Amino acid sequence: MKIEQNIPLLEELLADWKSTISVEYLGYRNHVYRMVNFCLVLRACSDEEREKIIIAGAFHDIGIWIDDTVDYIPPSLPPAVDYLTKRGCESWADEIKLMIEEHHKIRAYKDSNYPLVEVFRQGDLVDFSLGLIRFGIPNDYVDEVRALFPNAGFHASLAKRAGKWFLKHPLNPLPMMKW
Repeated sequence: MKIEQNIPLLEELLADWKSTISVEYLGYRNHVYRMVNFCLVLRACSDEEREKIIIAGAFHDIGIWIDDTVDYIPPSLPPAVDYLTKRGCESWADEIKLMIEEHHKIRAYKDSNYPLVEVFRQGDLVDFSLGLIRFGIPNDYVDEVRALFPNAGFHASLAKRAGKWFLKHPLNPLPMMKW
């Protein structure tokens, strides 16, 4: 199983957000690389599917920094759609929006019209769980991806943001999660 260590499209997409993400950039970049690699090992993808995963990966959490919020899924959608429109890929918008909207769904996403939504959810969960949940991905592969793309404080910054959010919104502690 190959690990993609340099994805030009991903680098291009993330570069536009480097100043917005600021000191948390490396952590987010590495998170996206980890999850994209996990997605690509979960499913043998066509070139188009691979590109969709990369695009959704770049934008899926970007709302954290756009709106400085833990309720980041809604503000993550417009930049993704804007990018697709500029590229003339509007026909991908519904699927990529679903990939972003459903990536923290607790239960499996079961619409067979959009299989990448479930692959994307699983790839993100492998990383979010620090590799404890693997969906059949070999331990050695997960460990190697995690070693190549260190956490760089990503999970710690999420925990810190979540703690601050909880103090202000105790009745809605995890707004990004879906049943």
